[in-house]
Amino acid sequence: MSKKKFKTEISQLLDLIIHSLYSHKEIFLREIISNASDAIDKLKYLTLTDDDFKTLDFEPRIDISFDAEAKTLTLSDNGIGMNSDDLDACLGTIARSGTKNFLNNLSGDAAKDSNLIGQFGVGFYSCFMVADKVTVTTKKAGDDQAWKWVSDGRTNYNVEESERESQGTTVLLHLNDNGTEYTNRWSVEQLVKKYSDHIAFPIFLEFDDSTWEGEGDDRKEIKEHKIEQINTASALWKKSKSELKDEDYNEFYKTISHDTEEPLMHLHTKAEGTQEYTTLFYVPKKAPFDMYQADYKPGVKLYVKRVFITDDEKELMPVYLRFLRGIIDSEDLPLNVSREILQQNRVLAAIKTASVKKVLSEFKKIADNNPEKYKEFIEEYNRPLKEGLYSDYANREDLMELVRFKSTEVEGWTTLAAYKDRMKEDQKAIYYITGDNESTLRNSPLLEAYKKKGIEVLIMDDEIDEIVAPSIMNYKEIELKAVNKSGAADDLKTEEDKEKEKDVEPVIKKIKDVLGDKVKDVKASSRLSDSPSCVVADENDPTMQMQQMMRAMGQADMPEIVPILEINPDHEIVSKLKDTEDKAIIEDVSFLLFEQAMLVEGQQLKEPAEFVKRLNRIMGKSL
Repeated sequence: MSKKKFKTEISQLLDLIIHSLYSHKEIFLREIISNASDAIDKLKYLTLTDDDFKTLDFEPRIDISFDAEAKTLTLSDNGIGMNSDDLDACLGTIARSGTKNFLNNLSGDAAKDSNLIGQFGVGFYSCFMVADKVTVTTKKAGDDQAWKWVSDGRTNYNVEESERESQGTTVLLHLNDNGTEYTNRWSVEQLVKKYSDHIAFPIFLEFDDSTWEGEGDDRKEIKEHKIEQINTASALWKKSKSELKDEDYNEFYKTISHDTEEPLMHLHTKAEGTQEYTTLFYVPKKAPFDMYQADYKPGVKLYVKRVFITDDEKELMPVYLRFLRGIIDSEDLPLNVSREILQQNRVLAAIKTASVKKVLSEFKKIADNNPEKYKEFIEEYNRPLKEGLYSDYANREDLMELVRFKSTEVEGWTTLAAYKDRMKEDQKAIYYITGDNESTLRNSPLLEAYKKKGIEVLIMDDEIDEIVAPSIMNYKEIELKAVNKSGAADDLKTEEDKEKEKDVEPVIKKIKDVLGDKVKDVKASSRLSDSPSCVVADENDPTMQMQQMMRAMGQADMPEIVPILEINPDHEIVSKLKDTEDKAIIEDVSFLLFEQAMLVEGQQLKEPAEFVKRLNRIMGKSL
């Protein structure tokens, strides 16, 4: 016997599931049946494609039985089964980098944490809501040795050799007080019909049926042992849309996603003609927890003629639509299609192309017809759509109508189309500002002149905006310009501004002499109204935020690119600097103009102590 401890995060997760999901406790049956179905799917594929398994006597089925007196519920399948390593990997740990981040986000509020668990997927561990001990006996197809996994769901689990006649897995639940209600025919049958009626394999329930014969004192109970199929065992996605209700779609979603919430939307498509395939896609109400993890779990399963092929292929849909959950079932792919062939297969490429267009079209319909629902969608998935703007050139036009932005002119979200409609007659571009903090951006000195002239600026505070916005270049033949780049201010420049530039040339020279190579250039600004200075990037240089992002992505050797300092010719400080020849004051004020501009843009100073000394000196002289 091998006694092993759950990883720390598993212990935390189990405790949370048991205490936070009590109101959802009946989902344990759906989860175990779903796992059984996946195991049968995998073995069915091998019996059709692998010579070692083609002769296997295999009739897929899932069996359920219960014992009210012993307080046990048993679920058994004849799928692919597990060996000892599989038991450790599947039932002893959650091998995902997102687990700790998930747990760090837990609030202690049961309702909120229940939603988080829904995003994460509770899976097998939900059985500990209704059981104080679980025994899993399993034998992997092709192996001689069976194994047994036993745990109370607290800290430890045991794995030992066992016996099982054929391949498959049996889960024996020793029910606690919360689970005894599931030891009768009616409750089990109702739950299977509610959650798992669409599982594509037969589910049989074993039970004792009582009838009475005779009358009066001669009346006696006759018990008959029965085994009956309790689900329809047909692939839901193959049914016509007219046969299905929202409830059917929603329960199927919960089965394939392990989510506790209903989806935000679904899209069911059947294509006939040159290629025949069916797709059923869902958008989760809340973004999958691992959406921004490198090892995210793909959410789309591939079937060929209703035979499961894979659920671990990231090429089935583009990366920016990785939040989708659902099914692709092709009639044209070969059953033995390999992982390598999948990535180059023309049939699958055509299905992917058509599916992406259909999905984006559906998003557009919702945006046009149900703004409130689309707002929910955008709150969760705006950033992935922006990734698509950068990576999916073929669908860029559609995506530009789907992404949303914050703005200086309207509350909430706006579109590029709406911005274009609000543009002033003489406005030359769509203006935007990028950074990592919305509040900082809204209060940036860079916006002063735009606000004064009533020109709208889009607020882009997603990290990815630094990459995406420049890649758009133009919308409906209107150029997009970043206000934190030097060139955008040229649009605002008047003849009066050009005169002021000449007037402050002596000040500019003084500041350049002091700052030297700490700045790329010093210029008179036409974008400032109230502030004395600001920093911007040269038109051909990355912004400071972009530089930080590149270093965070591992490009530590990226050379430092210094900004351009712009000064406000109308500001009192600049005017007084023009009139003084005190070298100490010129040096301190020049540095303070630069350093305060850096701070306002959210940048860290390299020498904060020197900044404080300079500030103190200037304050001392002013008193």
